[in-house]
Amino acid sequence: MLNHYFEDTKNSINKFEQMLKTNHIYFFDVIEFENIIEYYLNFGQIQLSKKALFMGLKQHPDNIELLILKSEHFILEENFKSAKKIIEYLDLISPSNDELFIQKASIESKLGNHLESISILLSALNIFEDPSEIWNLIGMEYLFLEDYNNAEYFFKNCIIENPEDYPSLYNLLYCYEQMNSNDKAIHVLNKVLKVNPYSEIAWHQLGCIFSKMHKIEKAISAFDFAIISDNKFIGAYIEKAKLLEMKGNFTEAIKNYRNVLDINDPSAFIYTKIGECYLNLNDPDLGLNFFLKAVHIEPGCEKSWIKLIDHFIKIKKFKKANYYLHKSLKINSDCIDLWEKSIQIYKNLNLNKKITFSYETMIDLGDSRWSTLISCIDEWIIQKNWKKAIEIGLKAKTHFPNKSEIFYKLAGCYMKLGENSKSENSIKTGKKIKLPSFKTIKMFPELKKLVY
Repeated sequence: MLNHYFEDTKNSINKFEQMLKTNHIYFFDVIEFENIIEYYLNFGQIQLSKKALFMGLKQHPDNIELLILKSEHFILEENFKSAKKIIEYLDLISPSNDELFIQKASIESKLGNHLESISILLSALNIFEDPSEIWNLIGMEYLFLEDYNNAEYFFKNCIIENPEDYPSLYNLLYCYEQMNSNDKAIHVLNKVLKVNPYSEIAWHQLGCIFSKMHKIEKAISAFDFAIISDNKFIGAYIEKAKLLEMKGNFTEAIKNYRNVLDINDPSAFIYTKIGECYLNLNDPDLGLNFFLKAVHIEPGCEKSWIKLIDHFIKIKKFKKANYYLHKSLKINSDCIDLWEKSIQIYKNLNLNKKITFSYETMIDLGDSRWSTLISCIDEWIIQKNWKKAIEIGLKAKTHFPNKSEIFYKLAGCYMKLGENSKSENSIKTGKKIKLPSFKTIKMFPELKKLVY
């Protein structure tokens, strides 16, 4: 039946697209137009959907179903005024049309009127033969309101009606997560498993909950059942492997990660995880081999580069670390974490000018952490570049107006440039907050007489 429906829709699409190419006018019945419009909507081809709708209304003016689809287009475009006009017109000629309730509720929801949307949907429950679609929509509105207790009630109804309604199940579990109700989540999942003991989704979610509760053995067991239910369930293999790593069982973890590679295309994430496991098994050659595979297959994966660089930093092979750092920065030049690694490497290679460049790049990329800003100031002071130190100090002051060290360091730099009035003002501001640290006085011994 579904295949027949799909073939009919496919034939209608082909006929419609042929019509567009040739400018010949073909006749379609209303159902064909509906299928064509919904097909394009589902695939995000809005312009084609609009063309089909325009032609549909030309051939079938005032058809209720097509007008509902027109209102749906207006809602997508956030043209709520036009959508409401169509719905008001349709209300007069077909007041009990269930789709109208959904459209009205959708408009109110998009306008942020979630309580009004809920009120409309509750009215719709008297009309819909199958209430589960409406329960789900009401639950979503309560989610928008962060009213998890009421959302729970409606999503729970959906699960009672259909234990394999997985979208509602995920939403219900999200409610329990926000309510910190692990026991309720476990209870619901066990009910789903009573109906379908081979529900890989339920087993997987159960494993995730046990994992959060640090019930590692129970979590692994749940993931095992998920894999028994579906031996190609990638998520279950990955979650199980992570827990095995936590237990220090790296050999078994590798087996599970390799299972993922057998099922799915290789990814930097899986290669990196296997590499980490081999490092933990004191097999650096195999570990590095997998890190290199990771950066080769996905050069944009920053975490894989960081793991590779970290390994060489750990074994104090800073030149090798520097080599991979430069390769990674060519591709991921906007990665603050990589620039932070570069500082560690440059310090060990005594490349002081590069250190300040790295700090400044991090700041330009939006890093406004105290440690980054103050370290950058200190590096410029060490290099006696007072103007640069002041430039960063002024930036730091906007983010940390109550950190006295900035003002004392600015004072010292102004003093070195002979700008005594600015120096005095900075000292005054600093003293209102806190006395300078020993490190700052060591940098600028002349401040001691002026502060104490």
